Amino acid sequence: MVQELVIAIVAAISAVVLYVAVGAKVVKQYERGVVLRLGRLRDDVRGPGFTMVLPGIERLRKVNMQIVTMPVPAQDGITRDNVTVRVDAVIYFKVVDAASAVIQVEDYRFAVSQMAQTSLRSIIGKSDLDDLLSNREKLNQGLELMIDSPAVGWGVQIDRVEIKDVSLPETMKRSMARQAEADRERRARVINADAELQASKKLAQAAGEMSSQPAALQLRLLQTVVAVAAEKNSTLVLPFPVELLRFLERAAQPVQSAPPVPSAQPVQTSRQQAARPGPRPAPPPAQQQPARQPSQPSRPSALPARPKPLARH
Repeated sequence: MVQELVIAIVAAISAVVLYVAVGAKVVKQYERGVVLRLGRLRDDVRGPGFTMVLPGIERLRKVNMQIVTMPVPAQDGITRDNVTVRVDAVIYFKVVDAASAVIQVEDYRFAVSQMAQTSLRSIIGKSDLDDLLSNREKLNQGLELMIDSPAVGWGVQIDRVEIKDVSLPETMKRSMARQAEADRERRARVINADAELQASKKLAQAAGEMSSQPAALQLRLLQTVVAVAAEKNSTLVLPFPVELLRFLERAAQPVQSAPPVPSAQPVQTSRQQAARPGPRPAPPPAQQQPARQPSQPSRPSALPARPKPLARH
């Protein structure tokens, strides 16, 4: 009898220990426990530490309250200016209401992921390419607002959304590179032109100062010669003053004078012409006389007599 009583007591104690072991739960510091008793939500959310539930009657679900980092898969889309891009992002969120995260949505992680992908495609279609590349802060705020609106009812708070990368087609990359190169070249030309303008103004001021003191030009010439000679060159280039060129130009201009008088050629006699060896000079052609009036008789033009050659012995 006593033995049966001892066995019964031991069995009862074992059942109580087993019941307590099954119902004993430990909630970690970063978790919260949501208790469902016979399918109904208990108002009290279990905090971190040791807690007990009734096995078979109550069910405890632990919800992680830490910030979750979730990458958003890359989404293909067309921007408002008709450029095909591929954008991926990352989202940071956390659960602020454990009961709503368990009751209001089946899987809050999957729901947040799908909402992020849909919002990302929507924000791509509403933005220009320049906004995606340079104005990401504004797009991040708009994307965070689009995701946070439905997530509030799920007990989830969107902490931050960041666009990681924007992939462009190769043709678009080459076009943007050419545009950037052209813009850089334009800026370089403008800067060079501005420098030339400032230099011309300074040179004009220097020329004005040198014109008042003629010796300043000579000193500048000597300074240039010293600067060139310091390089130890075998060839020395001396600058030529422009004023000297102008003086030479004025000096080279021809002076207007009277027309030159033709010099009288010596008349050779017929005997000298005959004694000169070589071909004989051709007689001068007959000059045409102007037509005379019929009242006056025309005289024949006298031709010069051809000299007789001298006999050679």
